[in-house]
Amino acid sequence: MADADAEALRADRADWTAQHCATYLESGGAQGHVLDLSDVGGRSFTTHCLIRYTGRKSGQSYIKPLIYGNAGGEIVVVASKGGADSHPAWYLNVLSQETLGVQIATQAFEASWREPQGDERHQVWEYMCHLYPPYIAYQQSTSRRIPLVMLSPLRPIETFSAPAH
Repeated sequence: MADADAEALRADRADWTAQHCATYLESGGAQGHVLDLSDVGGRSFTTHCLIRYTGRKSGQSYIKPLIYGNAGGEIVVVASKGGADSHPAWYLNVLSQETLGVQIATQAFEASWREPQGDERHQVWEYMCHLYPPYIAYQQSTSRRIPLVMLSPLRPIETFSAPAH
C-alpha cells in the first residue's frame, strides 16, 4: 500500500483508536479487550491488548492498543501500520528496549520480546492472518516484511492508567 493510502486509512482510524484506548484505560481493562472488527474485514470477536513502551527519542511513556494472539504461551502482536511502507513508531521504539508493559483485559505484566524466525515466523504469521484477515492485504500492499513481535510475561505489574489531562 502506498504510504498515502496507508496514511488515509490511519487518519480514518485515529479517532477510533484513541477512543478505544481511552475506554480500555478508563475501565481498567473491563471494556475494550474484545471488539467487533467485522466492519473492516476482521472478526466479530477480535482480542486487543495494550502495550506501554518508552519513546526512544522523547523518553516519554506511550500506550498503544493492538490486536493480539496467543501462540505457545506467548502474546503475538503485528507491526502492520495498515500496510504502510514504513514500520510503525511503536515497533521502532520497542526495538530499543529490552522489556515493555502489556495489559490484557484486567491483567498487566512486564514482558520481554523477540521476533520469530523461519518456520516459526511463517506459522505465527498464518495464525495472525486467521485472527485478522486484513493482514493479508496489508502484506500484499507493501514491499517491507511486516514484523511480528512475540511477548513473554516476566512478572505482574499494575494495570495501566489513563494519562492525566
